[in-house]
Amino acid sequence: MRQVEYVKEILETTGIQPNRIRIAYCSSAEGQKYQKVAIEFDKEVKSMGHNPLRNSTDTQKENKK
Repeated sequence: MRQVEYVKEILETTGIQPNRIRIAYCSSAEGQKYQKVAIEFDKEVKSMGHNPLRNSTDTQKENKK
């Protein structure tokens, strides 16, 4: 849990929404719970849009060519 909180801090300092990372606990017997958590997280991340750094890395790659 501490590592996830640390990554959230790093994301925030780089201008990325910290809620793009999440930790959830599911046992192997909780397939439906895992599915529900994964679908909800997918929807949340998609609603945030693209990674704000994505365009800057694409531009850097193009400049190297």
